[in-house]
Amino acid sequence: ERARWVLGRVGLADHADKRPHALSGGQRQRVALARTLLEDRPVVLLDEPFSALDARSRSLMQDLAAEHLAGRTVLHVTHDAAEAARLGQTVLLMTAEGILSIAPPQTPIPRAPDAPETLEYQGRLMRRLLSAR
Repeated sequence: ERARWVLGRVGLADHADKRPHALSGGQRQRVALARTLLEDRPVVLLDEPFSALDARSRSLMQDLAAEHLAGRTVLHVTHDAAEAARLGQTVLLMTAEGILSIAPPQTPIPRAPDAPETLEYQGRLMRRLLSAR
């Protein structure tokens, strides 16, 4: 019952009985997110969880993950500065110079993608990435 509810939340209720090979890459990524949301673990590891999704699905799944993972420790690996700007509470950049911490805005997560503080922070992240060796 709960699994079907979560599949509905990730937009896959109509695909609940399909085998993994019958799903697209984006659908498989949403199944992986659903599986993560079903687990009740205090620490969650996410490695590029939204990379195969289109822009609309990505934003919706980011909102869903932020809602369901609030209060847990989440290690979220991404190469997407916009994603880090929307979802990061503590953001660490890995560069050839080492690991750098860049403080995010003190606003609720998920941050609106078009909010001035989100865009400013995304710009800071990109400038730092571009200046790294």
